[in-house]
Amino acid sequence: MALDLRHFRCFVAVAEELHFHRAAERLGVAQPALSRTIKNLEQELGVTLLERNNRKVELTEVGKSFLRGCRECLENTNRIIKDVQLSQQGIIGTLRIGYTENAMNGLLPCLIKEFKNQAPDIEIFLIHSVTSEQLGQLEDRTIDLGFATGNISRPGYASIRIQSERFVCVVYEGHHLASRKNLRLSELVDEPMIQGAKEHWQHYHSHLIALFRHVGFDPKIVQEGLTTTEVQQLVACGIGITVLTETVVESLPPGLVVIPIVDVNERLDTIAVWRSEPNKVAKEQFVSFLRQSLSTVADEEGWHRQSNWLQA
Repeated sequence: MALDLRHFRCFVAVAEELHFHRAAERLGVAQPALSRTIKNLEQELGVTLLERNNRKVELTEVGKSFLRGCRECLENTNRIIKDVQLSQQGIIGTLRIGYTENAMNGLLPCLIKEFKNQAPDIEIFLIHSVTSEQLGQLEDRTIDLGFATGNISRPGYASIRIQSERFVCVVYEGHHLASRKNLRLSELVDEPMIQGAKEHWQHYHSHLIALFRHVGFDPKIVQEGLTTTEVQQLVACGIGITVLTETVVESLPPGLVVIPIVDVNERLDTIAVWRSEPNKVAKEQFVSFLRQSLSTVADEEGWHRQSNWLQA
């Protein structure tokens, strides 16, 4: 038996439904035919993918692994089909870009807008994901390019620095530091802190902890948020204060105050990162655009307003 996409689709349906009748209805096939397909698939592979009895169907460990592979194969196939259809329509390609919150709060929107003006025949899909997820997505080619946090050095990858931000302290109105024009990081030693959840903010967290330890203490983290907006809202509740980067200056919710930190010279970079092999016209065109016009776009869009504000 030669395996084809039909076998993968049948297996994915059964694995997700864990019920042959529901999977058959989902696929629009007869249940006996679906059962035979799965049985033949297992025999051909020489493995047991599913444990089934009269009451339930369960994936084996081998089945879980095979499910991941099937999903990846089907996703790649769908992308190939989509690219071919777009090419037929006169669109030369697609570009799938991962992005972090910092990137979206910073230069990314104006970069994407300018690129779309220059290359209307490229369709762009934006996918929100944290830095660690983007690295995996680049590895399995779910995305073509990522806008990630921090410096990333990996064989076979290339990158460009997009923006470089200073760290700032965000407090709620009425906090004893709220009237300060600036502060030193060491002054936060006893302050209850709110930060992004470590598992989602790994790269940011590693930078931040290093800054605190440099001045002699670990931050007293009392609560975590999943997003920058959630962290800010928790600060607005008066639960604690936080240290973020200067992109928050122009999108601050009411009731919060931003204070420059004068004794931290380190900055947090956002980079564009991609696999260095020239495997896609749309990606190479976007990388060329970044190299040629990044500084011009930054000046036109006034990215340095945050730095000017901090120096005022």
